[in-house]
Amino acid sequence: MKTLGIMTAALMAGLLVSCSSRMPGLPEMPALPAMPSIPGLAAGPVAGDPACGGSWRLENGGGLAVTAMEEGLRWRALDGQTGRFVFENEAWKAYIGWSDRLEDRQIEFTCEGGLTQFEGASAVPVEVTVQDTVFTGAKGTQLAGRLILPAGAETVPVVVQVHGSGRYSALAYDGFQHLLPLQGVGVFIYDKRGTGASKGDYTQNFSLLATDAVAASAEARRMAGQRLGRFGLHGASQGGWVAPIAAVSVKPDFVIVSYGLLESPLAENRAQTVQDVAEAGFGPEAQMAAGMLGDAAGTVMASDFKSGFAELENLKKIYKDEPWYRHVKGEFTGEILQHSEVVLRVAGPLRSVGTSWRHEGEPVLRQVSAPVLWILAGADRDAPPAYTRSRLKSLQYEGRPITVAEYPGYDHGMRGFDILPDGSREFTHVAPGYFEMVADFAAGVPVVPGGYPEAVILPSR
Repeated sequence: MKTLGIMTAALMAGLLVSCSSRMPGLPEMPALPAMPSIPGLAAGPVAGDPACGGSWRLENGGGLAVTAMEEGLRWRALDGQTGRFVFENEAWKAYIGWSDRLEDRQIEFTCEGGLTQFEGASAVPVEVTVQDTVFTGAKGTQLAGRLILPAGAETVPVVVQVHGSGRYSALAYDGFQHLLPLQGVGVFIYDKRGTGASKGDYTQNFSLLATDAVAASAEARRMAGQRLGRFGLHGASQGGWVAPIAAVSVKPDFVIVSYGLLESPLAENRAQTVQDVAEAGFGPEAQMAAGMLGDAAGTVMASDFKSGFAELENLKKIYKDEPWYRHVKGEFTGEILQHSEVVLRVAGPLRSVGTSWRHEGEPVLRQVSAPVLWILAGADRDAPPAYTRSRLKSLQYEGRPITVAEYPGYDHGMRGFDILPDGSREFTHVAPGYFEMVADFAAGVPVVPGGYPEAVILPSR
């Protein structure tokens, strides 16, 4: 698993972004007709700068959050609409979803004044209390965290965000830091080791990361104090392996996993490899051979590039001229197939980040007694869900407190998409109801069939 404004006058759209009051000395874009000048950001907003982030309630009952991203800003509405503001060629531009299509919705936003209007609905900022902290994770590593609670004195649910494999700063880029308080839920976010403001070396060692998540949970509980209501963990993607490990020690009130897997990372790579060949139009025989290549590449990877080369080279010789061979990618299969044994033995270990390649999620999940919400993306290319879906259903039949929700037709990250002529996916929006589902489960609201558009819900028995 791997994580303005140009609106036409005819559409009466205004998309104004200004961070100059918080970030002096920024270049200005020439004034547009009937619109004020739009200051630009040469490299996007400063990472984690609260000037450009936050959440707003809309008069029509909806809500919207804005978070920094590497190229600029991303906004997300509770109904799944999303877009990005990017500074390009000395001008701010707004794009639909993750696409390269220019936005045509009316969005009035400035970094200084926040969101004032969205599609004709006025917006009111969500008031929150923010506390930054530094706490000690595994092996004495200092980690940077932040607790964000809805303003007030009442108790609220609190979610610890256990983010995935990306090397980005959660404090800067995690969207749930604004999406959850928008819905009355507190959130604790932290930069995983080796990212953002946290110390240590980046790793994908699930046990080490889970120990950090346990420490983050203790810090979140301490900081929330008397305002702490229900408490739980939310792990997305690779965080779906890490959060349940932490939950065994944390003893939370709930656990949420988004587009995560129960099978091992090696099995994930195999599933992706087979899926590549199947989506290219090849049948069972080719898919079986692709799976063998995935397994052989996995053996090499899991050995830290010390063994397994004989089988890999033998399979490469057998299949390298097959028409489906060039479609093999997987998580890492395709990359390994490109290189010789000598290159892999030398360069492979240099890229190792201690990934727990053989970790199986089901034995851990069986140790978690808290209610679990597991949200699957039915068309997930990064984490094919078939095996996980099957095992979760079996665990439900055993009577375990697991609710399974699936969004058919959505990819990793719960992203909806259009299919382009070349077969690639152009991501346009987030699954409707996904953000509400996470907040509802955290608050103890039952996630039931019919409650969330497009979601298939299998409640716990």
